[in-house]
Amino acid sequence: MMGATEKKKTELKRGLAPRHIMLMAMAGMIGTGIFKGSGDTLAIAGPSVTIAYLVCGLILFIVMVALAEMAIAYPGLNMQHLMHKAFGFRVSIMIGWLYWINWMIVTVVEVLAAGSFLQYWFPSVPLWVLAGLCGLFIVGINLFQVSLYGEFEFWFAGIKIGAIIVFIILGFLILFGVIPSPADPVKNIFGHGGFFPNGFGGMIAAFLVVIFSYGGSEMIGLTVTEAKEVEHILPRVIKSVVSRVALFYILPILIICGMMPWSSVSATESSPFVQVFETVGLPGVPHLMNFVLLTAVLSAANSGIYATTRTLYSMAERGEAPGFVRILSKHGVPLGGMALTTGFLAIGVSLAYFSPAQIINQLMSIPGFTVSLVWIAICAAELKLRPHYPKMPFFKMAGFPYMTFVGLIALILIFISFVINRANLVGTLTCLAIMAVLIVISFLVKKEGRETESEQTL
Repeated sequence: MMGATEKKKTELKRGLAPRHIMLMAMAGMIGTGIFKGSGDTLAIAGPSVTIAYLVCGLILFIVMVALAEMAIAYPGLNMQHLMHKAFGFRVSIMIGWLYWINWMIVTVVEVLAAGSFLQYWFPSVPLWVLAGLCGLFIVGINLFQVSLYGEFEFWFAGIKIGAIIVFIILGFLILFGVIPSPADPVKNIFGHGGFFPNGFGGMIAAFLVVIFSYGGSEMIGLTVTEAKEVEHILPRVIKSVVSRVALFYILPILIICGMMPWSSVSATESSPFVQVFETVGLPGVPHLMNFVLLTAVLSAANSGIYATTRTLYSMAERGEAPGFVRILSKHGVPLGGMALTTGFLAIGVSLAYFSPAQIINQLMSIPGFTVSLVWIAICAAELKLRPHYPKMPFFKMAGFPYMTFVGLIALILIFISFVINRANLVGTLTCLAIMAVLIVISFLVKKEGRETESEQTL
């Protein structure tokens, strides 16, 4: 909560408590990727997608530890500052804008998903209208001071995490026969083409959506500068978040596969979580689950607005973004960044007017590329900065540099597999076009921001 001493108007407000940080870190990773995207990953890989979630979860752990280690070694620097320190002005611009674009697309996807969940009750209302209303709601929340935002997000995230826990409990009760249902778990998991129905290649192909699903862990790199007692909060957050997120993805997917044939899960209709309860015939539960999923994706969109505006503000401090994004409200909220983000959110939502059936799936492939590049940059930054730490942090990567190299090489191989897969042609071309534009911009923008001693490039 806000302290008794009022901050200057020209500064971002710091008001996030440990419980806010914990829930926000998890909130950014649990959204459309699991509630909507699980339908896509099941269609691509079948039950074997659980292995993809596990492998990417291990890579996620390496990335989060690397980011936490750097944040503690250089107090007060968020992820954008760390990229600047490791690689300099031009790379910092590219990674910063790439990160903003990533979160911008993710936010659009989450808002569109919220609109699609509302269509479960209002099927005659166009997707772009419902998504637009959800976008206005989320933008309104972020206009308040950060402590109120954190409080709202705390309850948003708590609802969706609680919903997954209830889903897991109900799922196991059904699978073990406590709640009667026609489900045949063994046949559903192994009787429709086996555990690897589309082969090993199908599992690899699912990595694109899985990486998108886990994107959001970098929120810690943004929230760390607005946290209290970060040295004590960060290790606890990382150790709990990674293990719980792995469970929140893998167990629900196994339950869905056990309760209905993976091949009958529709990627274009309602969420697989709703489809499961419709199949087993529990009265009223599908509507309740759909409501919870609506709050879940709104929570992820809420985190996305926060991430985009803070990234822009951080970049503008060093002349890497337009100066107007540093304009703050009396509550310390970056109004300039909010205006830019809202404008692009409106453009993204309007795309649903032209392609309501495919827009979510088409947009969801792009963040898989951008998240991979951001994670690669984080691992590379740790390798660059570790020898220059002023003091070795108490929380650090075990087995350095080997563990970091494992994560870096795995991410590079996954990214290459994305690019060479013809099914990802649209996402590949979009990502390469974005990178080309960012490279050009990095050479056109002149360095204007003032560096502190801790931000100077090594």
